[in-house]
Amino acid sequence: MMPVRQSNRDKDSVVAVLEKVRMKVMDHCSTNKKTPGDAYTPPDRADFTKEEPWRIFRIMAEFVDAFELLSSHYNLVAVFGSARVKPETALYQDCVHFGELLTQNGYGVISGGGPGIMEAANRGAYNCHGQSVGLNIKLPMEQHPNRYQNISFDFRYFFIRKVCFVKYCVGTVIYPGGFGTMDELSEVLTLIQTRKINPIPLIFVGKAFWAPLLDWFRSTLLADGMISPEDMHLFTVVDNAEEAIEQLKEFHRKNGICLTVRSDI
Repeated sequence: MMPVRQSNRDKDSVVAVLEKVRMKVMDHCSTNKKTPGDAYTPPDRADFTKEEPWRIFRIMAEFVDAFELLSSHYNLVAVFGSARVKPETALYQDCVHFGELLTQNGYGVISGGGPGIMEAANRGAYNCHGQSVGLNIKLPMEQHPNRYQNISFDFRYFFIRKVCFVKYCVGTVIYPGGFGTMDELSEVLTLIQTRKINPIPLIFVGKAFWAPLLDWFRSTLLADGMISPEDMHLFTVVDNAEEAIEQLKEFHRKNGICLTVRSDI
């Protein structure tokens, strides 16, 4: 197994230090903590004003740790898709192949670090000794870190994790998935549409799977004037890993490779 590089949160990390300070400040509130199932009651204003500012420091610390870890890794392609896809399926195997193709063409993989499509992308990069980044998060179901990561980070906050996906990728590839996949798809599509980030290739894999959504884009969103005709050209739809890597390379040949963060805003 390749060694996994990850942020050290068990010793003197920023998160650990700030959490110790926060716990001291909040110690007097410990007797008022609720257990699961208790009815919600609004917090006392005095308690609220003590707790919320310290949460900001914990958020800041997670950003700092994540940025520090990821800033030295380049040409990462974000791969999203269902956590429920099984290794024996053709979809999983195609995504493993895509991870391999990314590494062979000078890219790395950045995924959610969980099972299914995330695991498949990491596995392909890992098999080829490439950059295999997993941005993990604890969920009540489905999510557990896959073993094909050589760079790993565990998040408390969903929104920080999402920022890191977009900040450190040079392209986004969307395999079939559920609500989480749609969330990531919509965010990247919106950021490109509103020009809040530099343009990057956004590629949907699986023409049959995405066809109903794209039909709705045309028949409802476009027909009702909710989007513009040019918005339908912000993404590309392909059928498999081979087509996806060609679209990715073609975009970068024409436009160059750059990170999403704009220097002018």
